[in-house]
Amino acid sequence: MKDQLTYLAYATGWGLVKRLPEPAADALFRRIADSAWKRQGKSVLRLESNLRRVRPDLDEAGIRELSREGMRSYLRYWCESFRMPVWSKDKIRGSFTPEHIERLDDTLAAGRGVILALPHMGNWDLAGAWVVVRGYPFTTVAERLKPEKLFDAFVAYREGLGMEVLPLTGGAHTMATLAKRLRAGRLVCLVGDRDLSASGIEVEFLGEKTRMPAGPAALAAQTGAALLPVTLWYDETKTMRGCVHEEVLVPEEGTRREKTAAMTQAMADVWAEGVRAHAEDWHMLQRFWLADLEPRPGSPADPDSDAQPVEAQA
Repeated sequence: MKDQLTYLAYATGWGLVKRLPEPAADALFRRIADSAWKRQGKSVLRLESNLRRVRPDLDEAGIRELSREGMRSYLRYWCESFRMPVWSKDKIRGSFTPEHIERLDDTLAAGRGVILALPHMGNWDLAGAWVVVRGYPFTTVAERLKPEKLFDAFVAYREGLGMEVLPLTGGAHTMATLAKRLRAGRLVCLVGDRDLSASGIEVEFLGEKTRMPAGPAALAAQTGAALLPVTLWYDETKTMRGCVHEEVLVPEEGTRREKTAAMTQAMADVWAEGVRAHAEDWHMLQRFWLADLEPRPGSPADPDSDAQPVEAQA
């Protein structure tokens, strides 16, 4: 029943929100964000816990204000995502302005594959749609969601924006397909700032340890593709901003694991600066640092101990 209700909620969003006038949709999602923020449920408390690491200079009042802006940014992501299937190409083009896009253009023009690696910032689906409209179809990976038809809906949505979507798990040839696309001089886009599995690469992020997926760096080292970190944020207008950062180079020495670890740390350092500068646009409403993985059950320091989820993170 819970899975069915979750699916119905997302299906309703895609079906109804895109039909609302834009000002009405924006106002609705802003009210939803403010209501969730005031209730201080599980996700908001976790967001605030994460933001204290990002902005240790802020007092509790400052963190509360930052988390409100964070929830508004997060719900803006959902509002845009529900509405994007009916956006025109001109609307998509005008909704995102990235810096240093020539780093992507020049590399692909030279026939070399590119991995754009992003954290959970801004609206990565909008950035992807913008890239497709600009003439660069790409391949990405999506985490399997429950229920299965919700995962299918997300895949259909992203494929409708022009992306090739492979499953993160349950796809026997996902990594091989990504490597094949890169060797053919194609583009791969991966969201890669959170992997708390045992196979993740341990990195330092804003002064504390976490784990990130090895995939982006490993694929770059394996295929010779350029690994370009990207950061995203919203400005004070309706336009999302972003930056394509300098290539993370493969170290000349070390084992394959050591090279992958060094590249992942370099990528994390770029993202950390972006998150510090635009903390309200980092949509990390889940446990992120290793120190948070095993809190004492029921402890007041555990924001997950006595609250219910506000929303699911895709």
